[in-house]
Amino acid sequence: MNAPLRLYNSLTRSIEDFRPIDPAEVRIYTCGPTVYNYQHIGNMRAFLFADTLGRVMRWKGYGLRHIINITDVGHLTSDADAGDDKMEKAARAQQKSIWDVAAHYTAAFKHDVERLNITPPAKWTVATDYVPQMIAFAETIADKHCYRLDSGLYFDVSTVPDYGRLARAATDAGESRIDPIDGKRNPQDFAIWRSSPPGEQRQMEWDSPWGRGAPGWHLECSVMSLAELGHPFDVHTGGIDHREIHHPNEIAQNQARCACTDAEPGFTGAKLWMHNNFLVDRGGKMSKSAGEFLRLQTLVDRGIHPLSYRLMCLSAHYRSELEFTWESVIAAQTRLKRLVQAVEKLRAAPDKPSRGTADRYSEAFDAAISDDLNTPRALPVLDELLADKALSPADRLTMAAAFDRVLGLELAAITRADLRLRPADAGIDEAAIEAKLAERREARAAKDFARSDALRDELAAAGVEVMDGDPLGWDWRL
Repeated sequence: MNAPLRLYNSLTRSIEDFRPIDPAEVRIYTCGPTVYNYQHIGNMRAFLFADTLGRVMRWKGYGLRHIINITDVGHLTSDADAGDDKMEKAARAQQKSIWDVAAHYTAAFKHDVERLNITPPAKWTVATDYVPQMIAFAETIADKHCYRLDSGLYFDVSTVPDYGRLARAATDAGESRIDPIDGKRNPQDFAIWRSSPPGEQRQMEWDSPWGRGAPGWHLECSVMSLAELGHPFDVHTGGIDHREIHHPNEIAQNQARCACTDAEPGFTGAKLWMHNNFLVDRGGKMSKSAGEFLRLQTLVDRGIHPLSYRLMCLSAHYRSELEFTWESVIAAQTRLKRLVQAVEKLRAAPDKPSRGTADRYSEAFDAAISDDLNTPRALPVLDELLADKALSPADRLTMAAAFDRVLGLELAAITRADLRLRPADAGIDEAAIEAKLAERREARAAKDFARSDALRDELAAAGVEVMDGDPLGWDWRL
């Protein structure tokens, strides 16, 4: 494609031309979930962003190796080094083995990935599979960069240059989330290895040179990205919350590790660090710590198709804060339905020669997504393409399918009926709705408008909205 791909680098806080290390295989690492609970829809925005990035890489003609990790050990209830391991705490609360907890929530996460049409990575890396490599990594940096406390092995951030550059300041908002621990040399120092307290046995613990215990959360991603992608690799992605603590700590470990091999100055592991902004819910249900939180299944139970949420996220730039409201996701579902209707209408239309080409649409779409994944600018290009009667239905469908390989909305596969999900509390099933609609059509054909209105009222009382203005035939929604 013609437009150069330009992406925002969180390290430099600027948009840069993307130059792959190896065009045959762009290597991307995405911080995955900690599988102690279901993922809320804000978590899923990060994986939708990473999927869009990967799809754009393929659109631009690059090969791709994308890795997403599964954290099943080491992530504490804070972002630093105090408190319980999230997995251990969940296992105790549910009275299950930590392995069963991890398996259940990993399967639930992958189901959400499938429902959102997120392309699976080349490999899911599971943290507990890499503990020997984590211990070996820590051994290579321990003498020069770490020190021992009773609670474990800690990384001294003063031993690497420019610590906190990604967060832009070692003392900004990130540090306020770090609980103090007696004996730490610097407030920002973090655990590489956490020793099990005397007399306490975790479900997940291993022997190490620093005692029996478990790896620190930050160590995991450095080790898994190195093992699967090599260093340096092209892009590291994650939510903006990782930019303040987790990713600066990864970078510090990578810097310490690369000094052992005399890598180039300024080495951070990845050439480009990219972060999506928050999904905000003013109702306060975006945090798992609040108890009840918004999951993808919550949307499905309200009759919202998962791809409607995908479209809602695509409608905002990934670096913009996005507010979630039920009105906004319903509007996205309506917009998705219109796109599906347009594609269905084109499939049913007789073909005819085009009066021109679709090149300008391809160029406009490419320019939008090449401009730091500007999907809000790309979506109207799709709308204009589908509505352009100067182009044949076949040409419009072909180009729309190409665009959808980036957008991932499955426009060629889903139907309007697929978008009608029955809410969990609906008091009427689809067969009954269709029967009443058929009766209403007969009443209207017989000009029995009183009966037609009565049937419409019955459907409304059951929570069914009949949309008589649907140009492609009567439609309804719950």
